[in-house]
Amino acid sequence: MGPARATESRLTKCLYGVGAIAYGVKDNGFSYLLLLFYNQVLGLPQQWVGAGIFAVLVVDALSDPIVGSLSDNYHSRWGRRHPFMYASLLPVAISYFLLWNPPGGLSDSSLFAWFLVTATMVRLFITLYEIPSSSLVAELTDDYHQRTAFLGYRHFFGWWGGLTMSVMAYAFFLVPTEEQPIGVLNRDGYAVYGLVSSGVMFLAVLLSSLGTHRHIPSLHKPPARARPGFGEVLKETLETLQNKSFFALFVAAIFGAMAVGLSASMNVYMASFYWEFDNEQLSLISLSLFGAAFLAFHFAPFTSRRLGKKYAAITIGVSATCLAVTPYLLRSLDFFPANGTPALFYTILTINFIDVTLVVTQAILVDSMIADVVEESELRTGRRSEGVFFAARSLVRKSVSGVGVVMATTLLTIIQFPENAVPGEVDPQIIFNLGVAYAPLMFTLYMSMLLVMFSYRISQSNHEANLEELSRRDTPG
Repeated sequence: MGPARATESRLTKCLYGVGAIAYGVKDNGFSYLLLLFYNQVLGLPQQWVGAGIFAVLVVDALSDPIVGSLSDNYHSRWGRRHPFMYASLLPVAISYFLLWNPPGGLSDSSLFAWFLVTATMVRLFITLYEIPSSSLVAELTDDYHQRTAFLGYRHFFGWWGGLTMSVMAYAFFLVPTEEQPIGVLNRDGYAVYGLVSSGVMFLAVLLSSLGTHRHIPSLHKPPARARPGFGEVLKETLETLQNKSFFALFVAAIFGAMAVGLSASMNVYMASFYWEFDNEQLSLISLSLFGAAFLAFHFAPFTSRRLGKKYAAITIGVSATCLAVTPYLLRSLDFFPANGTPALFYTILTINFIDVTLVVTQAILVDSMIADVVEESELRTGRRSEGVFFAARSLVRKSVSGVGVVMATTLLTIIQFPENAVPGEVDPQIIFNLGVAYAPLMFTLYMSMLLVMFSYRISQSNHEANLEELSRRDTPG
């Protein structure tokens, strides 16, 4: 431990962050397009798609602690993390392409099988990269505020990567044709989206892996020991995760992941059917979020220094939650601009811009809070367990967000939302029920997440005390 290292340069932060483009592209596709594509475009029943996404997420989540633990204890001339990152390159790109390009003429059961296999492959291979890559932050710097800066770059690039593909999808790929006048139902557009996205993911992983490779000699190295068996790995993992501050973030993440899964799955439905925005408006909303991610990139370190990570995250989270549900509350009271009016579009555009800025800021702060658990855990267990902590975070985000997806499909089923629906032609009572059911559920999930976060206990002074104690342990004599 000790002072900030040379790895804290802006170039290193950029190269570390660029790799998140791959996860951002994948996450954007899974969150906003996958349910719509397989349900409304390919015709799989909503329940099938929802159950399939949930099953894939649960299976995938089981790989997270395995990859995390392996990368924590791996020995090679390329360090602990990079061998896994390089191994993911081709598989993640190929599997993502296949997900959006199923063969034509498949029966429902065959299409469902294709969906399960390819979606599982994408999730497993992105885990092989994402867990070791995200774990690097706690090794590249031990400074309380620098970690927030590193993760600001990661979230910035992750959001920009996902948003870029979203804008390209709505503006260039999912466009109306003579055969299909509704752009988001254009099957050929999804095929092109899959091809371009897979290439972007490949380049992002390659650039970040090569860009951080030169820092391998300065990263932490686990002590040499016999390769632990499965039972020992499981015991050590459970011991590591007993940290009280991490447990608070773990439980909070459960509620947050459900809310994110619900929100992401419902995003296109709410934008296209509830607010009745067209493709151009959807593109403009997505385009505005580049600025939101940029503001969050600067806002997170600022709020961290002013309030501390914990209270900054909670304050920002409360503000974002209240702002997000306000339009639905006002619409239910018939006190909001009508669909199709410029006033509605610009109001939603502004609210969404501010809300996403706050959401990204909070996400940066929470990830930085997780990184600070590493040294506190090391004091108690004697092990560096970056991979285990970030794997547990990822496990919750993946598996539990599937509950949010199921919530979304259940909500659509309960209100009897029609398949092959056309914006503007759905029964107004169904649209009203959609908003009344969606907003309170989102509010409850997010507020539950924020309440649990109060149990987190690591402040800047705690973190610096942990670093000093570790330094004394490492100093001979």
